[in-house]
Amino acid sequence: VSVGNICRSPIAEAVFRKLVTDEKVENKWMTDSAAVSDWNVGLSPDARALSCLRNHGIETAHKARQVTKDDFQTFDYILCMDESNLRDLKRKSNQVKDCKARIELLGTYDPQKQLIIEDPYYGSEKDFETVYEQCVRCCKAFLEKSH
Repeated sequence: VSVGNICRSPIAEAVFRKLVTDEKVENKWMTDSAAVSDWNVGLSPDARALSCLRNHGIETAHKARQVTKDDFQTFDYILCMDESNLRDLKRKSNQVKDCKARIELLGTYDPQKQLIIEDPYYGSEKDFETVYEQCVRCCKAFLEKSH
């Protein structure tokens, strides 16, 4: 989960989807991404995010959506990108009965210990590439831990 669901979280979602498909465990996972805010609902990911994924042979048809109460009751994990996302999600989860999701920073799984996945929106192509690499490392480690 990220603020607007057009840069970081769609990259993480697409990376994780490819990983579980490559490992032939996609039927064990329900993967989605969402936003804390409602700014970009219905929009496709940022063109730079799409281009970064395409450079790595990954396509996504994701449209931005906002996180819902159901998400907290349906998903086992809600992984987010930075501390402000984490705070917002924990606050939202407190208003949900039967919250079953563990809310964590995706970066806690990074073997290189980069805890925060910075928003590349105001950055360059290189910043999107950095987000991609962080997502690959974190998603791989997360998948190994939660097998």
